[in-house]
Amino acid sequence: MFELTKDHEDFRNLVRDFAEGEVAPHVEAWDRDSHFPADLVPKMGELGLFGLNAPEEFGGAGLDEGGFTYLCLAIEELGRVDQSIGITLSAGVGLGINPILTYGNDEQKQTWLPDLIAGRALAGFGLTEPEAGSDAGATRTRATLADGQWTINGAKAFITNSGTDITSVVTVTARTGETADGKAEISAIMVPAGTRGFTVEPAYRKLGWHISDTHGLTFEGCQVPETNLLGQRGEGFKQFLKTLDDGRIAIASLAVGCAQRMLEESTEYAKTRIAFGKPIGVNQGVSFQLADLAVSVEAARLLTYKAAWLKDEQEAGRRGVAEVKHAASIAKLYATEAAVTATRTATQIFGGNGFMEEYPVARFFRDAKILEVGEGTSEVQRMLIGRGLGLPTA
Repeated sequence: MFELTKDHEDFRNLVRDFAEGEVAPHVEAWDRDSHFPADLVPKMGELGLFGLNAPEEFGGAGLDEGGFTYLCLAIEELGRVDQSIGITLSAGVGLGINPILTYGNDEQKQTWLPDLIAGRALAGFGLTEPEAGSDAGATRTRATLADGQWTINGAKAFITNSGTDITSVVTVTARTGETADGKAEISAIMVPAGTRGFTVEPAYRKLGWHISDTHGLTFEGCQVPETNLLGQRGEGFKQFLKTLDDGRIAIASLAVGCAQRMLEESTEYAKTRIAFGKPIGVNQGVSFQLADLAVSVEAARLLTYKAAWLKDEQEAGRRGVAEVKHAASIAKLYATEAAVTATRTATQIFGGNGFMEEYPVARFFRDAKILEVGEGTSEVQRMLIGRGLGLPTA
């Protein structure tokens, strides 16, 4: 059975110290100004956070086993201080680095991975479209091949890390033809930043994740070399579904960090906030809410750690893909809904102060909702869990 080792806990403390020292003093201002701190990314790279899953030849940690669990611990600890910084790491590794690391050829890996792993650059993952979210198979972006060039036309929506000053490349899915049975052939193609015909739209005005970089992307006659195909032609959809499986565990880790912070903030507030001459924590109406919150945080953490452990076991050849997919959906569903509930509980305990931006619970309240949407909505997770139980499909 899984358990965290002393090395895991030492690593957690390392990341927590970094988050408290390099992130916490600045997040209120960054959030207020919707500022993406590009200079923080190389510092995260120096700490090794972008290379936990990567081999040493590209600057990674070269861990024989357990790299994914380390990554989830890092995301949790960054997310405990700020959700936007947590998703910057999660997307930077899971959606930026891992597709190249998993499906790229030697030249692609040598070209892109060293800078990405070092934190000198970021990469994006272009799957979602204005009319193709959960139904990713409805992709409308098209890429045609002629004279050794892919010509891409279409649009992507809600793409993280796609428009920063250090974004180097975005991998996008596109229809590249039809299969023998008439279905869309979807491939993955790498588009370097600054390519003619590739436009990064203005940043979204978002409810939360104000520090995270998020843009729509437009492709109009955008041409890249044929060699920018990532993996096999027609395998892009399968590749990105696997990427999403891993990403669900990472988002669960981010949710655990959110819920943990809300438990800490609410417990401390309940000890010090005086009402009717006594701390509000003496009231069962408050203490019972905190007890329930503590239970949900512990359950979310255990489900997430189990899924991360299973992912590492799969990488070592000791577990199957289906088991990991099932555990990932369970962790993602429970942890993200627990996080949203945790922020609502915290805001209620803080009362009027919970509605004020000077208190972190307001920021976490805004940030939490997207956890139930990104990397597959709660409805999609329930559908996948049902399939994992062997229920018949429509």
